[in-house]
Amino acid sequence: MTIAIGTRKGLWIAEHADGGWHLTGPHFAMNEVPAIAWTHGPTGRRLLVGTSSPHWGPTVAWSDDGGGTWQESEGGAMHFAPDDGATLERVWQLQADPREPGVVWAGCEPTSLWRSVDGGGHFTLNRGLWEHPHRSEWFPGFGGAAVHTILPREGRTTVVAMSTGGVYRSEDDGASWRPTNSGISAKFFPDPYPEFGQCVHKVAADAVTSYRLYAQNHHGVYRSDDDGVTWTSIADGLPTDFGFAMVADPLVGDTIWVVPIEADERRIPPDGKLRVWRSTDGGSSWAVSESGLPDACWTVVLRDAACASVAQETGRTILAFGTRDGCVYASDDGGINFEQVAAHLPDVLCVRVA
Repeated sequence: MTIAIGTRKGLWIAEHADGGWHLTGPHFAMNEVPAIAWTHGPTGRRLLVGTSSPHWGPTVAWSDDGGGTWQESEGGAMHFAPDDGATLERVWQLQADPREPGVVWAGCEPTSLWRSVDGGGHFTLNRGLWEHPHRSEWFPGFGGAAVHTILPREGRTTVVAMSTGGVYRSEDDGASWRPTNSGISAKFFPDPYPEFGQCVHKVAADAVTSYRLYAQNHHGVYRSDDDGVTWTSIADGLPTDFGFAMVADPLVGDTIWVVPIEADERRIPPDGKLRVWRSTDGGSSWAVSESGLPDACWTVVLRDAACASVAQETGRTILAFGTRDGCVYASDDGGINFEQVAAHLPDVLCVRVA
């Protein structure tokens, strides 16, 4: 089992062997690593990372040997055209497209969507979203203005989410996009249910139930039963409706996890106890997981610092997450019991289980 951990100051790779966790790193020392994806390369498993150097700026790099060596495209993986009036600031999201081998999507800051057909070596800007008439009204959240969720769906449909802008949907391979935020609130606006402008923090797809999505919002936890067109609150039973992460089980339908925090003015775990809340019925009810998680804890889990994947060795789901105080935790029993994978790392921005 392998966990890639992107932080504010480099990438670490955690391997589980001989009954314990062993870390290597940092790779890309002193560079931000806010985006990670495992995908297929020409010789097997490929590890893609979005990095940002304080000297050379952002790009995408890849390793086909588990982090032993790294490559990147000469001159960078993506560039705005001179007429776009923009400069790439950060790669927030990397998502392999399960519909097409070799295709990788990237969500970036400023708010933009990119597509690669060569496994992440070179990306092309999606003009449909970049030239959308709403773009001038997509304002940065506290973390920046970026596409942070990319969900390739059936056929020609793709769903994205951004802060702040909300959920957008394309049914023609990205040529055109429409906002689909019906039911998601934006309490900071005079009209709390606008067509767009919601600060959606993360969206995840159900593994079994077709057209079911889940969203963690800036105030609000939601489910959609029509592939993201309309949304219904599922926050009842949670200690707060605020948080950043939303994770769906890749094997078991109706199973999701969130990490609630107190809202806005405080942004710390309720009662100072880091807890994961899980639902096994699509958000109709919730249970708390505390085994292996700390009390007297005042840190936060960011939107891409939590994920779930299937371990080849056991066929079971591994849920892993990292915190802003540099700790990483993992569970192999459905998010009931956790063990600590790492501690004292820099601020964890992204976690991905191979």
